[in-house]
Amino acid sequence: MEITFNLGIILQYHFDTSPERLFKTYTDPRLIPEWWGPSGLTTEVEKMDVRPGGSWRYIQHDGDGNEFAFHGVYQEVLPSERLVFTFEYEGTPGHSLLETLNFEGQNGKTKLIEKMLFQSVEDRDGMLSSGVEEGATETMRRLAELLARN
Repeated sequence: MEITFNLGIILQYHFDTSPERLFKTYTDPRLIPEWWGPSGLTTEVEKMDVRPGGSWRYIQHDGDGNEFAFHGVYQEVLPSERLVFTFEYEGTPGHSLLETLNFEGQNGKTKLIEKMLFQSVEDRDGMLSSGVEEGATETMRRLAELLARN
C-alpha cells in the first residue's frame, strides 16, 4: 500500500519582465499596495524588512472599515532568484505556511514558481476552500498590469 500526502500547493506564472524587475516589485514596500491582494481591498504595508530574519506585515481594508492582517518572517532572500518566508493570516492564528518564490529568467521574461507548504492537510484544504486560486489569479493579473504600466 502507498499513501501520499501532499501538503503543498504549487502555482506558476509567466511575466514579460526580467527576474530582477519582478523581484524588486515583490520587495518594494511602496509597490506592494498597487498589486497585492484583491482589487476590492486596499493594502497597507505596516512592516517590510526584506532580509533573512526580517519580518513583514500587511493590513488590508475593505469599504466597510474591516481589516484583514497578514504577517511573516523572511527565511531566505536571494535577490532575483528566490524569496522564502512564512505567511500567516491573523484571522486564523497558528496556521502559518512556508512560501517559496523562485524567479526563473527565460529570454528576458520570468517564470515565477510559487510553492506553499502547509503544516497539515486541513490547513491546505482550508486555503483551497478560501478561494486561493481566484485570489492568486487576480493578484498576479494586477501585478502584470503594474509591470506593464511602469
